[in-house]
Amino acid sequence: MNNEFDAIVIGTGVSGGWAAKELCESGLKTLVLERGRMLKHVEDYTTANLDNWDLPHGDIITNKIKERQPKQSRTGYVNREATKHLFVDDLDHPYNEDKPFDWIRGYHVGGRSLTWGRQSHRLTPFDFEGNAKEGIAVDWPIRYDELAPWYDYVEDYIGVTGENLGLRQFPSGKLLKSLEMNCVEKELKKSIQNNFNNRFVTMARIAHITEGTKPGLGRVTCQFRNRCRRGCPFGAYFSSNSSTLPAAEATGNMTIRPFSIAHEIMYDENKKRATGVKIIDSETNLTYEYKAKIIFVCASTVGSTSILLQSKSDRFPNGMGNDSGELGHNLMDHHFKVGAVGKYEGFEDRYYTGRRPGGINIPKFRNIGGSTNQKDFIRGYGYQGSASRGDWTRAIAELSYGKKLKEAILSPGQWRMGLTGFGEILPYHDNKIYLDYEKKDKWGLPTVTFDAEIRENEQNMRKDMKIQAAEMLENAGFKNVRTTESKYSLGLGIHEMGTARMGRDPKTSVLNKYNQIHSVKNVFVTDGSAMTSAGNVNPSLTYMALTARAAKFAVEELNKQNI
Repeated sequence: MNNEFDAIVIGTGVSGGWAAKELCESGLKTLVLERGRMLKHVEDYTTANLDNWDLPHGDIITNKIKERQPKQSRTGYVNREATKHLFVDDLDHPYNEDKPFDWIRGYHVGGRSLTWGRQSHRLTPFDFEGNAKEGIAVDWPIRYDELAPWYDYVEDYIGVTGENLGLRQFPSGKLLKSLEMNCVEKELKKSIQNNFNNRFVTMARIAHITEGTKPGLGRVTCQFRNRCRRGCPFGAYFSSNSSTLPAAEATGNMTIRPFSIAHEIMYDENKKRATGVKIIDSETNLTYEYKAKIIFVCASTVGSTSILLQSKSDRFPNGMGNDSGELGHNLMDHHFKVGAVGKYEGFEDRYYTGRRPGGINIPKFRNIGGSTNQKDFIRGYGYQGSASRGDWTRAIAELSYGKKLKEAILSPGQWRMGLTGFGEILPYHDNKIYLDYEKKDKWGLPTVTFDAEIRENEQNMRKDMKIQAAEMLENAGFKNVRTTESKYSLGLGIHEMGTARMGRDPKTSVLNKYNQIHSVKNVFVTDGSAMTSAGNVNPSLTYMALTARAAKFAVEELNKQNI
């Protein structure tokens, strides 16, 4: 293989796929590195067309799975039988915890773009302004209006279903036809409209095609199978495998190399530029060096920051771009597993069709100005949820048999609804990751240690998340309403962010407004590690928009010979 390219992209998830597409379409010969195996669209979705009864144990997390994936299993859902092959083996890929952290990973081409929740929300003007107004961490170097055209660009390309409400706390976008609420969800919406100000119920914005087609490999409308985490043969939801990587490949400019563990970005002291990337072939343990004019680091938050920390030189003894000392710090996620559930009496003659791949969304309504501002916590949260009827499995608990069992199986249960809050975690400097050079992995690389937890602001927010969820359900006529809260540790949201934040000042941040490392102008970091604050919404759409924007800038600067 040729070892010189115009560009190198590290990682193939949502950010890496977009970087590959944009750079290749700009005419750059681009090497795309993936530390895991090749995984091809459709043919490698080995469980996509299986029913649960086709699986040996009915799609549960078995003890055998837990033996190899003890940490991936702590979520309780990601690595069931149908999806375990899309998440890492914890024994081969260890990490350390000073405080509990659930690091959920998938090492294969496409990364977590195959298994993500597909919720596609924009950060709001509040999010980009909040740090500066409240004196938290550092100011974002951009504002919403600067990223809005790139949100448009990305949404239009990937396909996002949803409803525009014209709210500052829930910015409108380029959306496809919305999914539909069922009858009980409509009752909740009506009640909230009648009983609350600044609260709205809408359908989830998810990266699913609901009308027409989108670019990629045969991407067509959603079939309402709700087996998304197994990989979609129809390309109905966005993934790198079905969308951006095929676009990059179609240019003839992409070379993709799986089984390639990037562990160091090489630096030329004289040129003050990065020269390329060192990798270990995970199958052979052989090492290789690849050179390029620009490098996009898109290995996910922890992966990207680990590579930068390992990229040491006389100029950067503490890791590439770490003049500020902020590399590895300000680790964030979204906290959840808190809310309320209730039963609804009525609509016994109503049901729903298909397996809808998303539920409802209640956008942020706290701390958006005036009477919404809270004394006990800053920032805010939204809710995701859905209403459904119980199925035949409830009959097992009833111990029915014969005629009664048949009747129970054929009759749906009572309507139930749950609301789960998703709240913002502030960028605390001492929430961090660091490398342990005493504990190395099977390739001789240092392992990551996590030291992060939620604080008083998040705990106070969680109290309100429970109270408000219950109040909204009760006002809508739900019965037996009870609040819910389960143990939460950072990482469970699978939205790890920060650790190589953007900022205006090189003394307090790692990246500038174009995701460039302040002190290494030809290295760009565009995944979750770049986030300056977290907002309270799913962040993947923001990663995509930042990546597309940074790629355009990088190509322009390269053409001007500025990098």
